[in-house]
Amino acid sequence: MTARNWIAALALGALTAVPAAAQTSSTAKVDDSTLKSRVEARLQNDTTLKGDNIVVSVENATVTLTGTVHSKAEKDRAKELAKVSGVKDVDSKLEVEATGPSTTDKAEAKTKEAATKTKDATVKAGEKTKDAAEKVGETTKDVAATTGEVITDSWITTKISADFVNEDTLKGSDINVDTKDHVVTLKGTVASAAGKARAQEIAKTTKGVTRVVNTLTVGPKK
Repeated sequence: MTARNWIAALALGALTAVPAAAQTSSTAKVDDSTLKSRVEARLQNDTTLKGDNIVVSVENATVTLTGTVHSKAEKDRAKELAKVSGVKDVDSKLEVEATGPSTTDKAEAKTKEAATKTKDATVKAGEKTKDAAEKVGETTKDVAATTGEVITDSWITTKISADFVNEDTLKGSDINVDTKDHVVTLKGTVASAAGKARAQEIAKTTKGVTRVVNTLTVGPKK
């Protein structure tokens, strides 16, 4: 071999040796322990996974994730972060932890509850107002005579006495009607117990009367 051929051979060997070394370096295998440390570091430094319980294990460059997270999005996020350089595959066995209603859900529930209470209170207030109006109307009706005048004790006494005259069961009775503050007192005698009961019924159903004191006695007219 001439000196020229020998130099050419050395140059060719050098050119083929460099790519081989680069290829060996680029395909160098990372051990499972190192991969585990890298994955754990990425998961711990991610703010979206704070508070999650994630356990990392690595075997033959395959990462397995176990534990719990708070949402499906966090589960997907953890799997994505575990795909560091050197990892061949990621097996995510993370479970989404069942949690109670979110703050937003609780706020909406409270708002609905408050609205319901307000509605109920409004309905009750309306019913009370209606009842009060009806009672006022009834009272106004009771205290007004057929001519529209205010019912007085005198009017009540006159009305009851007139009704007694036209009542057959009270024929031959001697009844004194006294009214004070819309309370009617019946005194005197009636011919029968039926007449006494009828006198009280007439007085009681007269407009404006609030109470009847019946002291009538059954017997002959004095």
